[in-house]
Amino acid sequence: MPNISRRHLLGAAAAAGLAPLGLSAFAQAWPSRPIKLVCPYAAGGSSDILTRVLGDFLSHRVGQTFVVENRAGAGTRIANDYVAKAAPDGYTILHAAAPIAIGEALYPNLPYDLRKSFEPIVSTAIAPLFLVVNAEAPYKTVAEFVQWGKANAKGFTFGSPGSGSAPHLTAEMFIRATHAKGLVAQFKGDAPAYTELLAGRIDATLTAISTAVPHIQAGKLRVLAVANEARTPLQPEVPTFLESGLKDVVGYGWYGLMAPAGTPAAVVQRLNADANAAIADPEVKKKAEAAGLQLRGGTPAAFRSFLDAEAKKWGRVIKEAGITGE
Repeated sequence: MPNISRRHLLGAAAAAGLAPLGLSAFAQAWPSRPIKLVCPYAAGGSSDILTRVLGDFLSHRVGQTFVVENRAGAGTRIANDYVAKAAPDGYTILHAAAPIAIGEALYPNLPYDLRKSFEPIVSTAIAPLFLVVNAEAPYKTVAEFVQWGKANAKGFTFGSPGSGSAPHLTAEMFIRATHAKGLVAQFKGDAPAYTELLAGRIDATLTAISTAVPHIQAGKLRVLAVANEARTPLQPEVPTFLESGLKDVVGYGWYGLMAPAGTPAAVVQRLNADANAAIADPEVKKKAEAAGLQLRGGTPAAFRSFLDAEAKKWGRVIKEAGITGE
């Protein structure tokens, strides 16, 4: 008899629908040991913070420990590939981030497929991106900033925390929406970009706001807009680009739970229910917002649709801007 892996047996049974009793029994026994929760970033950042907050909540709710494992590097591709190749048994879960949906347009030879290698579980949070400028700049609204950029021979200069990141692509989206010239300079993280903005060497950033908050409170930086579909509770007084007349500028970082393809549907549904309970918890919300994150939630189907829409949207931006991977 050929050597058939447990992964292939589970995947085939789930796909063919031939073993509902076996899968049901498996799901009822799950979890019987600790679950590995893989974070694609290093310890200390907002992704790691939210992963650990969710892991703590889920550990108490499920009755087994969720062990956070940081597998940082290569724009989340290391963690993504690790989970894509893991056994589809519910014991290895990825807390995916926005680059997983950006990567397919940047890297044509990825060892995994966004749509075929994973089972979406739930969207956990977004990291809203804010248009932040120097407080000494002459523009105080998006309209004034756009007018200034069009009048400037060199257009806009944005700072980005990394090539191919959601902030980078959202800045590119903004530049194209205004029909002005522009350049997005790449830095290693948000902090160096804000250093340049404070010094007046770049015009703006379109990034997460947590690093900028002390400078905003000190009156050194000014927030003009947020790139959400609607205003965010993190900064409810800040208008969206839609309100400011730029309806096509929508972009943000995000996080969500995903399992290897072939993970039993009953396990996915249970994880979805438990994660939604975490997202509805006031203490989880408080900790997430302190890290600059806006919680989401929803169904696996809604998350799958979101992933597909994100991949298509950023694929268009990458093509129009002529951006290539490393």
